[in-house]
Amino acid sequence: MQHTVGILIFPEVEILDFCGPFEVFSATRLSEERRREEPSPLHVVLIAEGDDPVSTTGGMHVLPDFTLENHPRLDILVVPGGWGTRALQSNKRVLGWIALCAQQAKVICSVCTGSFLLAGAGLLGGRSATTHWQSLQRMRETFPNVNVRDDLHVVNDGNIFTSAGISAGIDMALHLVALMYGAEIGRATARHMEYPVPESNARRVEAQYIAAAK
Repeated sequence: MQHTVGILIFPEVEILDFCGPFEVFSATRLSEERRREEPSPLHVVLIAEGDDPVSTTGGMHVLPDFTLENHPRLDILVVPGGWGTRALQSNKRVLGWIALCAQQAKVICSVCTGSFLLAGAGLLGGRSATTHWQSLQRMRETFPNVNVRDDLHVVNDGNIFTSAGISAGIDMALHLVALMYGAEIGRATARHMEYPVPESNARRVEAQYIAAAK
C-alpha cells in the first residue's frame, strides 16, 4: 500500500527544502533489486494555494499537482521553509489548512523555517522543535511556548518532525523512511542517492555561529 506525502509549496519557498525530501521519498524502494519494476511505497505530490506555477527563492518555477482544496488525503505532510514563510505566518487560510491536515495525517514534518508555520498553526505548543540556525532566536522570541532545540539536526516529538535548515530535510526524510520501513531501507535509499548516512543527530553548524546569531 502506498502512503501519500503532500509537500506544500509557495512563493519564495527554498528549493532544496522541498526537493530534498521529494527525492528521498520518491527514491525509496522496498526491494533494491526491483528498483526499476516497483514504485516507491511513498507517492509524493506538490500542493499550493492555487493552480499557477510557484516561483521559488532561486527563480525556479514549479507547477503544483494539487491545491489546498482538491488534494488527496495525506498520510504525511511536509512544510518546507524559505523567505516565503514570513508572509505565510499571517496567512490564515494556509495556517488553517496545516492545522486541518494535522488532524488527518499520520505524520507532520517541517524543514528549515517551515517550523514557524507549524507553530503558527498551533501544532508546536509545549513541544520540542528546531529550525534553521539563523532563525533559532527568532523562533524562541516568536513562539515562547516551543522548546527550541539548537543542538539537534532533526527533532522528533510525537508524530511531528522538524529539521534544521535546507539540506537537513534530506536527513529528516531518510530518518522517517528508516522508521517506517526499517534501517536497511533507509540506508539503501541514501546509498542510491549517493548521500552519506548521518553518523549522528548532532547539529552540524558550530556552536559559536549559533551563539553569534542570537
